[in-house]
Amino acid sequence: MEYRNLIAGDWVAAGAGVPNVNPSDISDILGHAAQAGEAELDAAIAAAHDAAPGWAASTPQQRFDVLDFIGTELLARRDELGHLLAREEGKTLPEGVGEVARAGQIFKFFAGEALRQTGDILPSVRPGIGVEVTRGPVGVVGLITPWNFPIAIPAWKVAPALAHGNAVVLKPAELVPGCAHALAEIISRSGLPAGVFNLVLGRGSQLGPQLIADPRVNAISFTGSVPTGRGIAGECGARMKKVQLEMGGKNPMVVLDDADLDIAVEACLNGAFFSTGQRCTASSRLIVTEGIHDRFVAALTERMQALRVGHALEAGTQIGPVVDARQLDQDLDYVRIAREEGGEVIGGVRLERPTEGFFMAPALVTGTTADMRINREEVFGPVASVLRVADYDEALAAANDTEFGLSAGICTQSLKHATHFKAHSQAGMVMVNLPTAGVDYHVPFGGTKGSSFGSREQGRHAAEFYTTVKTAYTGA
Repeated sequence: MEYRNLIAGDWVAAGAGVPNVNPSDISDILGHAAQAGEAELDAAIAAAHDAAPGWAASTPQQRFDVLDFIGTELLARRDELGHLLAREEGKTLPEGVGEVARAGQIFKFFAGEALRQTGDILPSVRPGIGVEVTRGPVGVVGLITPWNFPIAIPAWKVAPALAHGNAVVLKPAELVPGCAHALAEIISRSGLPAGVFNLVLGRGSQLGPQLIADPRVNAISFTGSVPTGRGIAGECGARMKKVQLEMGGKNPMVVLDDADLDIAVEACLNGAFFSTGQRCTASSRLIVTEGIHDRFVAALTERMQALRVGHALEAGTQIGPVVDARQLDQDLDYVRIAREEGGEVIGGVRLERPTEGFFMAPALVTGTTADMRINREEVFGPVASVLRVADYDEALAAANDTEFGLSAGICTQSLKHATHFKAHSQAGMVMVNLPTAGVDYHVPFGGTKGSSFGSREQGRHAAEFYTTVKTAYTGA
């Protein structure tokens, strides 16, 4: 399979094809991805720039029809595309199918949003004057997406961009060209005018700076690492360019003495280890009060060690491989560092399986302190640390003791503590008796502090980024 760039409605090959490797079986090559260079990216931006005025003038019905077509096909092909996703990125097959279904639902939601364009008609404070407040598209939007949700995250950026009348240049992560190509192929048959959506494949370090610097690109939405995000923020700020960033997390899950133990263990098991822990909303810090600590650690350890780690497409697999060798090395390095700093590590070793892949046993690090690197830095793998605290007040302080603020959770049967935590947790999303990972597509997604910058993604709040507000005055 050859994955090509989609530029101005044409499939364009470029550069030496880079192999797309299955992390469950490195002998399995899914295909080869074209590598866009400066010329291809320039052509994609030019195509979007030329197509933007026409799409901005499209009717709500035209936008609905396009987005509804995409959503309908994604839902109809969820099993096929979920298989591709699991093979390419390493999620288990059920997780891959679920992600494709979510992408379809996102496009369906924003098809509806295209019909729900709203504004305000107001009387002026001056006599004889009318005021209209409307929203219009930003123009050309550059979208830079990560590898861990290779269909869902592009969907939640592309869908609102198109729904609100923008033209798009999508630059997906180089590890997952297959999913991006499959989505682009569906979009290419949706009735969207050529040039409104463009796909460029290649390394972010090469294409990102050009995409950000080009004056024809009016806004950048990025999901990825903190260092890259901070760099993008600086570049966009210097150019007065609209920017939206979703970055890292070091998400706390508080477990209080009064928690239902089974609920707490299942929430932490899911949040910390499912999707191989490769979620920015993963529960990486488990903050547990003294009265339940030992029982919780024993129960979670038993459940964690029983998880089946294996080939993403194999029936019964609960945890798939880490995405690639570089990420696996990073995960194992953090396990080593945690042990050297005094933590007790359960699991966290590389595993051998019938196929050669990047398999790792989930790791639980106990006996940690707040200053350890395992409690300060994002690992982005199946690794969770446990921090013992005295009571709720200490737990809340520990939960907020981080430069990040994406998601936070608490397991408790106390309405008082749950209510207080929701109000005082310094996170953009708060879960009570639920995993920190796992969100709905029709409500805002985003965090505080170092996790996010700019307006929220998803739901109706997506309009804040993908539109500009115009106020018009008319004299009688």
